[in-house]
Amino acid sequence: MHVPDFDVAGQTAIVTGASQGIGKAIAETLAASGANVVICSRSMDRVGPVAEAINDADVDGEALALECNVRERDQVQELVDATVEEYGDVDALVANAGGEFVAPFEDISENGWKTIIDLNLNSTVHCAQLAGEVMREGDGGSIITLSSVNGQHAAPGESHYSAAKAAIIRLTETLATEWASDGIRVNCVAPGLIQTPGVAETLGIDSEDMPPREKTDRRIGHPEEIADVVQFLVSPAASFMNGETVTVKGVPRAGNSMAQDLGLE
Repeated sequence: MHVPDFDVAGQTAIVTGASQGIGKAIAETLAASGANVVICSRSMDRVGPVAEAINDADVDGEALALECNVRERDQVQELVDATVEEYGDVDALVANAGGEFVAPFEDISENGWKTIIDLNLNSTVHCAQLAGEVMREGDGGSIITLSSVNGQHAAPGESHYSAAKAAIIRLTETLATEWASDGIRVNCVAPGLIQTPGVAETLGIDSEDMPPREKTDRRIGHPEEIADVVQFLVSPAASFMNGETVTVKGVPRAGNSMAQDLGLE
């Protein structure tokens, strides 16, 4: 009788943008399942406590926190080098770092456009190329990119962000094809609306007002629900998934109003 294998124990995973929200949940979930996680953000003051909490917890995995601006290729190289020095290899990369601001297309400056493309798309390119080099020289591995439902459909006010996230989906499919012979699987997760600190601030949602995970008619999710999907994709259970984008968005949206979806108007 077949028993599914979701085990990630003993793997070494790099998780970018792990100081809060989805990245933090991914790091905690992988570590709780026995993986060693190297986590980063632009501020050690923010990511350091996440690693300390993981290392103080009664889990099999451990965490190493590093300061890294993933928009800077040389800093990503230092991140990958430090991972190999500490753990000997890179088994998984979760390119989670990203961000956005809301503005109509005509009001986005050249600098604003470049900033969002750098933060979301170019950072993913840096991480995939440099961590992928280690994987291709070794025994392969798994790369998980983070897109968004806003990279799958029109996203008024987020043209820069949606363009970057759409490009990540195509990049994922291409890398999965190019690197399959190197033993590397490349998959993508496209979250819908998730209750992260940034979303909570924007929408004025308190964590205690969040609907429970057991409630199936939700249009907003918990970071841990994205982390569970990421662990599946990293694990041997997803061995026949390559070049796929997994959309995690709860109840499909029938309209364009986020506030209506959340029952706020």
